[in-house]
Amino acid sequence: MRGELIFGIILLVCLPLHSHEFNLMVEYSEPSSQTMRVVIDAGHGGKDPGSLGKKAKEKDISLKIALKVGAYIKTYMSGVKVIYTRTTDKFLPLHERARIANDNDADVFLSIHCNSTLPNRKHINGTETYVMGLHRAEDNLLVAKRENEVILLEDNYKSQYGGYDPNSPEGHIMLSMYQNAYLSQSILLAEKIEGQFKSRANRNSRGVKQAGFAVLRATTMPSVLVETGFLSNSTEEAYLSTDKGQVYIASAIYRAFKDYKSAVDKGGLVSKPSRSSSSSSSGTIGSTSSSKTSSISKTGVVYRVQLASSPSPIDTKSGRWKKVSTIERFKISGAYKYYSGKYSNLSGAVSHQKVIRQSGFSDAFIVPFKNGVKISLSEAKRLTE
Repeated sequence: MRGELIFGIILLVCLPLHSHEFNLMVEYSEPSSQTMRVVIDAGHGGKDPGSLGKKAKEKDISLKIALKVGAYIKTYMSGVKVIYTRTTDKFLPLHERARIANDNDADVFLSIHCNSTLPNRKHINGTETYVMGLHRAEDNLLVAKRENEVILLEDNYKSQYGGYDPNSPEGHIMLSMYQNAYLSQSILLAEKIEGQFKSRANRNSRGVKQAGFAVLRATTMPSVLVETGFLSNSTEEAYLSTDKGQVYIASAIYRAFKDYKSAVDKGGLVSKPSRSSSSSSSGTIGSTSSSKTSSISKTGVVYRVQLASSPSPIDTKSGRWKKVSTIERFKISGAYKYYSGKYSNLSGAVSHQKVIRQSGFSDAFIVPFKNGVKISLSEAKRLTE
């Protein structure tokens, strides 16, 4: 263990962030961000071995890597709470993994796996990180089907997954429609993971991909599924079976998460809007078509759309900023954060967010407040629903 920690220290890296050059008007003060919670999910387990190599089992390797990732985060990152879906070799239904993340109000869900392919393609190797979405290639669909087949081992799986059939392509397309609300944050995290695999762990990165994974479908936060390598490839199986290989992979995931959290801290808390919210609106930014919108709800909860964050004030009278009416500036922990809109319901904020993104603020996200203090989306939903 000591050797792993020393090795982890050597691998640590603090990547610089490119700050947006922004500026604005009215100023408020707020408490600093709350503790970030990350759920680390070791794929498969117990009666479900996952992918199989000549000797290695996916359930064993994914658990070892997951525990290492959590250990690095606990050791080197303050302000982060680590929650595991499993720490031993036990079977856990996919819906239960999502429930653990949701019940703990997690900000990030990391599901760790090992890949496999057909016998005539054993030469294929490399890492892949998936986010929820439509299958862009037949290979993506095959990976999703293989990972989702585990639900056949669960009791009453048809009732748990709304009649979803893991052997049906239509079922996977249905699953892929979830999580659009957090797609940009999930992709950001996935890109950082694959970037670390390639540049620091010296792995063959096969890139960020989208597919319909049952384990991601019900999580109410940015979520990714990491395929750390192919056990069907003998060379990669040998690498993933070694402590050194696992340390490299775990350290890469840790560094990516660290970089992601740094981006979140500088840009505000990542929103976790409801995937069922699909409202749309048109017209001038700052206006709304929702008859339910008000400055504040009876519960004291409001939803705002964050446009940007900057270490110094900016001029908002030019470029894309001219299209936005009603901008407020908040000063939080020395950073200037810019918001538009104030909604008593999430659907109104989602509608406003869509229009803002179409007008040039592609990274705009929703932040809930209660009586002027940031709260998590799950708490806001509990108070307002």
